Amino acid sequence: MGESVTEKDPAALREEGNSLFKAGDMQGAVCCYTKALKLSDGQGESAVLHRNRSACYLKLAEYSKAEADASKALDSDPGDVKARFRRAQAFQKLNRLDQAFLDAQRCAQLEPNNKAFQDLLRQLGAQIQQKSTQLNSTDARVQQMFSLLLDSSAKDSDRQKAAQNLVVLSRDDAGAEQIFRNDGVKLLQRLLQSKLEDVVLSALRTLVGLCTGHQSRTMAIVNELGMEQLCAVMGAGASTVCLAACHLVQVMFEALTEGMKREIRGKDEAILPEPSKEIRSMLRHLLEMLPASDVSGAGRDGAINLLVKQVPRKSLKNPDNSLTLWVIDQGLTKILQVAGTVPELSDGPTLTDNTQMSCSVLLSKLYDDLNGDKERENFSKLCEEYVQQHFGRNSLEAKLRAIQTVSVLLQGPSDVGNRTLEMSGMMDAVISLCASEDVTHQQVAVEALIHAAGKAKRASFITANGVALLKDLYKKSENDRIRVRALVGLCKLGSAGGTDFSMKQFAEGSTLRLSKQCRKWLRNESLPPNSRRWSVEGLAYLTFDADVKEDFVEDKEALLAMFELAKSEDKTVLFAVGSALVNCTNSYDVEKPDPQMVELAKYAKQHVPEEHPKDAPSYVEKRLSKLLEAGVVSALVCMVKQESPVLTDPCKESIARVFLSLVGRQEDRGTVVAQGGGKALIPLASDNTSVGKIKAAQALAKITITSNPQIAFPGERIYEVVRPLVSLLNLECTLLQNFEALMGLTNLAGISERLRQKIIKEKAVPKVEGYMFEEHDLVRVSATECMCNLILSTEVQKLYLATGNDRLKLLVLYSGEDDERLRKAAAGTLAMLTAEQPELCARIPGTTTHWLEILQALLLSEISDLRHRAVVIVQNMMQADKSLAETLMESEALEILSVLAKGGEGIPDPVSKIAQNCLSKAVEYGIIKSSQGQERVEGTEP
Repeated sequence: MGESVTEKDPAALREEGNSLFKAGDMQGAVCCYTKALKLSDGQGESAVLHRNRSACYLKLAEYSKAEADASKALDSDPGDVKARFRRAQAFQKLNRLDQAFLDAQRCAQLEPNNKAFQDLLRQLGAQIQQKSTQLNSTDARVQQMFSLLLDSSAKDSDRQKAAQNLVVLSRDDAGAEQIFRNDGVKLLQRLLQSKLEDVVLSALRTLVGLCTGHQSRTMAIVNELGMEQLCAVMGAGASTVCLAACHLVQVMFEALTEGMKREIRGKDEAILPEPSKEIRSMLRHLLEMLPASDVSGAGRDGAINLLVKQVPRKSLKNPDNSLTLWVIDQGLTKILQVAGTVPELSDGPTLTDNTQMSCSVLLSKLYDDLNGDKERENFSKLCEEYVQQHFGRNSLEAKLRAIQTVSVLLQGPSDVGNRTLEMSGMMDAVISLCASEDVTHQQVAVEALIHAAGKAKRASFITANGVALLKDLYKKSENDRIRVRALVGLCKLGSAGGTDFSMKQFAEGSTLRLSKQCRKWLRNESLPPNSRRWSVEGLAYLTFDADVKEDFVEDKEALLAMFELAKSEDKTVLFAVGSALVNCTNSYDVEKPDPQMVELAKYAKQHVPEEHPKDAPSYVEKRLSKLLEAGVVSALVCMVKQESPVLTDPCKESIARVFLSLVGRQEDRGTVVAQGGGKALIPLASDNTSVGKIKAAQALAKITITSNPQIAFPGERIYEVVRPLVSLLNLECTLLQNFEALMGLTNLAGISERLRQKIIKEKAVPKVEGYMFEEHDLVRVSATECMCNLILSTEVQKLYLATGNDRLKLLVLYSGEDDERLRKAAAGTLAMLTAEQPELCARIPGTTTHWLEILQALLLSEISDLRHRAVVIVQNMMQADKSLAETLMESEALEILSVLAKGGEGIPDPVSKIAQNCLSKAVEYGIIKSSQGQERVEGTEP
């Protein structure tokens, strides 16, 4: 068979585009013109198509595309006045008034009597005049603001006001350009040296406005301001200033890297030099901050955080990891210098509680971003050389530095950590230092031992050698800081069996004793927070045991102490809190063993995993209630807010798992929402591990089903719920997840057209249609209910207007199924469709020979909702087409409608009113006669 004309004939496609344009279907017209452009070979033909497509883009408010198309048409024929007029309109909307004026002027010269051209010219003249007045006055204002800010004798309140005005002005593109033009960068540079925190903050925030999304300005600022000064501000102390400086550097990176991706960089349309030189200069300065002794702890954490975000590739599909290689080459030893710092010993860089954990995350991210064994081997070698260089020295301090570095590596790229641990003498040194008289030395060694114990490869060696040592320390040490760490080591080794109740390294009951001690330390406020943090680490291991879970949730004081730690400045506790909560709520995935395999294993005397009786659902439910009572939601919400590399993906996954457990029972969902859980779940559903995204999306679905979504997700937030729900419409998700997502989307689709548009844009409609064929009744029903709400959108109605598919047939057949909910949803969709798109009525008889029986059965239904839908469908069909009305009146439908029209017991008013309308329509068509409420069909025997 040959292709149809429209497939290969550009002229026919153009005609089709023109008629769609007239009918107001801009997207359809764009589609036709685009296809025609691909097939067109004549320059003149292409110019007309570009000109027409430009008109569509103007209507769709896509002004850059409209301008580009009009320009292409003008390249072929500069005298094309229509294309020039369209380009002038596009330039006007893009606020490029001078170019718009030149085009409009040329149009008016070519056709002096054209009123539209004259009007546009007048409009543009006025706009340009207004803009130049504005600019002149703003220039003066900008200069006045700066002179006020730099005048130390001015009143503080005046200076503050000027600073705020400057920030507001910089957020608007024209304002930012103004500040930039008035030598603003040099003046901002002077403000950054101010002693007043407010002035420095407003200078940083103004720079954010100048750089946001603007590559060329950002490049100029990096070169003119210099990174030294920004890094100095970032490392200077006050945490608000430090955060604002970090935010600015982040915005600068985004402006430079986003610009590299776009075809056209910056808003000024000029192609700019590539910013890789600026990016490397920024990274070099951040790396130099790491070991510098004059940088504050917060500044150092900020620099590490920026490196974590900016250096590794966002997607491994991109083959270029040159930035990571460059950072390893230039800065790996600087990162290791921070990793190996033992604050109590050296006068090295100041660290916060989070610094070393952040180093672990950075090292891990760099290592994961490497391609192939050769690059990984090089990374390992550099780490080993650094550790060896310190370990090989005679000084004890250098050895401790080496051991501390190994600890950080074990928590980051553990393969590399294991290699450094296996260096000769390392493990012996760790074990002998555990017995040191000096608490600091002991602490470094015990922590290294614990991190080593987490790696299965070493655990058996440590079980053999370390358990006795750790027990000894736990029992005999005078210092709680050492005892709590020794205890975690024991917990880590003791929980090797995971959730398996029968694999226990220790004697029965010892886990309970250990957990009791952990809770005691957790509650003890006189212990330093970083030691109390270790007690949470211990509980993270011990709560694999259900007896421990039960004791822990009963101890409200300990729970509150853990939640307080979760909200504190020390973020390294987050993963331990997440893990302990996952264990207490049983929100880990349990693989049920195949019963036959269990029998075989017993027969062969192999170990069979067993479940603890206190892990039964009734126990878990009580634990969830206890945690909710103690305020777990606000702790989780606080954990999600942390902008820190320590909030790693596995950590986010554990939070998402706990949230999903907490919203498991319908009656708890209100509490979770009221305490901010709904809001916290949205970022967890987009930025997480693949499992974490699904868990968070499912929790969002459960909330959307039973709470009013507009209250649970106020304002714009409700639109952010759509994508996570659509992500659950996936064959890899369970049927329950599909079902809950469909139910949630049904609720959202019933709220507003804007939400329906968002659902359509996320490509949900074909997925919903797919689930309408699902064998499982509940999934099929919920998909049809979702369609019933989506059908309110014209775009979805058009899918049913298209020919050559079974969409309409499916609705008619489902209206005749046994399942009441399915019939309601299908008949509701039909009622809506036939009202909005009357031409569909004539197609109903062609869908199935049973269409009349199905309609009559609906009219006769005991369920008033179904009858109501049926009379609406009949009314729509009769209004749409006289011959359909005749067919209906010749069937039993006439008799049924007559009964319904009389109303009476069990027939609601709306139903009888619509039935009367149907009969009146039949009378109007002359199909039946009306006589004292007796209807007779014309042309049949009396």
